[in-house]
Amino acid sequence: MNQSAIWRNRVRTYFSKPHNVILALMGVVLTVTTVAPIIAILEDTIKIHPGTIDQNLTGRVSGYTLVNYIDLFTGKMAKANLWTPLLNTVYLAVGTCLVAILFGGVFAFLITRTNLAWRGYLSSIFIFPYIMPQWTLAVVWQNLFNSNAVTGTSNGLLAALTGIEMPMWWCKGLFPSLVVLGLHYAPFAYILIGGIFRNMDANLEEAATILDTPKWKIMCRVTLPMVKPAILSTILLVFGSAMGSYPVPHYLGLTTLSTKYISMNSNRTGEASILAIIMMIFGVAIMLMNQVSLRSRKSYTTVTGKSGQISKIDLGRAGKYVIALALVVLTFFTSIFPIVSFAFETFLPNPGDYSFLYTGDTSHLTTKWWTTSENVSENGLYGQMGILHNDMIWRAFKGTILVSVACALIAGTIGTLIGYAVAKSRRSKWANYVNSVAFLPYLMPSISVGVAFFILFSNKYINLFNTYTLLIIVGTVKYIPFASRSSLNSMLQLSGEIEEAAIIQDIPWVKRMTHIIIPIQKSSIISGYLLPFMTCLRELSLFMLLCMQGFILSTTLDYFDEMGLYAFSSGINLILIVTILICNTLVNKVTGASLDKGIGG
Repeated sequence: MNQSAIWRNRVRTYFSKPHNVILALMGVVLTVTTVAPIIAILEDTIKIHPGTIDQNLTGRVSGYTLVNYIDLFTGKMAKANLWTPLLNTVYLAVGTCLVAILFGGVFAFLITRTNLAWRGYLSSIFIFPYIMPQWTLAVVWQNLFNSNAVTGTSNGLLAALTGIEMPMWWCKGLFPSLVVLGLHYAPFAYILIGGIFRNMDANLEEAATILDTPKWKIMCRVTLPMVKPAILSTILLVFGSAMGSYPVPHYLGLTTLSTKYISMNSNRTGEASILAIIMMIFGVAIMLMNQVSLRSRKSYTTVTGKSGQISKIDLGRAGKYVIALALVVLTFFTSIFPIVSFAFETFLPNPGDYSFLYTGDTSHLTTKWWTTSENVSENGLYGQMGILHNDMIWRAFKGTILVSVACALIAGTIGTLIGYAVAKSRRSKWANYVNSVAFLPYLMPSISVGVAFFILFSNKYINLFNTYTLLIIVGTVKYIPFASRSSLNSMLQLSGEIEEAAIIQDIPWVKRMTHIIIPIQKSSIISGYLLPFMTCLRELSLFMLLCMQGFILSTTLDYFDEMGLYAFSSGINLILIVTILICNTLVNKVTGASLDKGIGG
C-alpha cells in the first residue's frame, strides 16, 4: 500500500468518529469568528479614516500609517486619551475583584460554615445583582446619594429625607464604580468559593484545632489556602468583565478605556481601536497568568472521602440572628430596593427628584409616563407616547427576546457539541486548542468584541449593521464559553462505557446523544442554554455599537437616557428585571436549575 493510500485511510478513520468531525468543524468556525474580528480591528488601528484626526495629521485620505499609535501614546492628548483612562480602568478592575472576593467570600463562608439564620433566603437573594442588568445598582446609587448641592442634580433619597449630602468622591468616580461593580460580580465569588467551602474536608481544620492552633491561624494557614483556586477563578472572570464595563463608569462619571472609546470613536477612530486592542490584551494576559498558576499550583485536594462532616462555627444564640439581619438589610438594598426604586421613578413628575418626601406632598405623583397616548408634545415627553403605548419600546422588547432566544439556542447547542467533543478527545492538542479558542471571547471585554465585529461587518463589502443577524452572530460567539464550559464539566463526569455500550448495539450517534447522553446530564446542559439567554437579555456593552435605538431594550434605554427621559429608562429597567426574574423562576421551577443550588439555597 502506497503512502497516499495510508494517509487517506487515516483521514477516513479519523473522520469516522463524530467527535473528531465536530472538533474539525468547530476549530475552523471558531478560529474564523475569533481571529477575523481581531485582524479587522488591528487593521483599523493603522488605517487612515477620512474626516478624522489621522487624515489631519497625515494629509492623506486613504492608506496606512502609524500616526494613530504615535499620537495616542506621545501626543498632547496622550494623558487624557490613554494614560488616565488606562490607570482608572486598572484601578476599577482590581478594586472590583477585591470587593467581589471579600463580599462574596465572606458571604459564602457565613452561609456554608456557620449556623447563620435564614440561609436559604439569603443564598437565593444574594445572586439577584448578577441576574439584573449591570447598570441597575449604578442608577440606584445615583437615586440614593445624588444631591443638588454636590452633584448639581435633583436631590436623591438620602438628601431629601435627612438633608445629608454625600461628598463628590462618594457620588461619582472610582469609589462608587468599583463598589457597584464589585456587588454585581460578588455572586461569582459566592458560587465558586461557596462550592469549595461546602465540600471541604473537616479533618483538615480539626487536625489544626487538636494541635491547639489559634482560630485566626487556622483561617490564614489552612482554610484560605484551600480556597485559592476559587479566588483565582473569580479574578479571571471578574477582571476581564470589569475592564470592558461601559454602563457603570458611564453612569457614575468615571473615565475608563471603554467610556473613552465611545467619546473618541467619531473623530479619532483609529486611536479608539487601539484602546479596544489594549483591553483585549489585558483579557488575554489574565488568561495566560491563570494558566501559569494552574501549571505551578500545589495540590489543593479538599475532598478526601474520609470525612463528610462539615464543622460549623457557632455564632451564638443572638449572633446568628444579628448577622443575618444585617445581611438581610444589605441584600434588600442590592436586590429588592432596585425593583421598588425603578417602579417608583416612573411615577415621579421629575424622575430622580425626591424633594417631595421632605414636605410629604404626594399629590404630584403621575401616571403620564405609562399611560399617555395623545398630546405627546406636552408634559416633557418630547414627542414620545407613554411606555404602555410606545411602539419603539415594545418592538425593542420583541427584538430582545428574539436575539436572546436565538443566541441561547445556537450558543447552547454549539457549546454542548464542543464540550462533548473535547471530553472525548481531551488528550488531543487540537481539542485543547478548540477549548481555548471557544473560551477566549469570554475573556475579551464585551465592548472590544463589539468593536471588532462592528469593524468587520460594517463596511462596503459586508454590511450587517443594525440587523438581528449581526447581533445573533456576536452574541453567539461571546456566549459559547458559558455553554462549552458547562457542557465540558458535565461530559467529563460520564464514563466512556455508557456510549460504548450503545455503539456495540449499532445505535447511531444522533440517537446516542438525544436518548442517552443529553438526558443523563440534562441539568448541566440546560444551564448552558440558560446563561446565554439571561446574559443576552441585559447586555449593553456588546451590542451598543451594532444597532440603533428601538432594536433591543438595552440600547433603547441608553437612547432615552441621552434624551433625558429618565422615567422611560427606569420603566425599561423594570421591564428587563421583571422579565429576567420571571424567566429565572420558571426555569428553576421546571428544571430545578439554580445558580446558588448546592451551596446554601
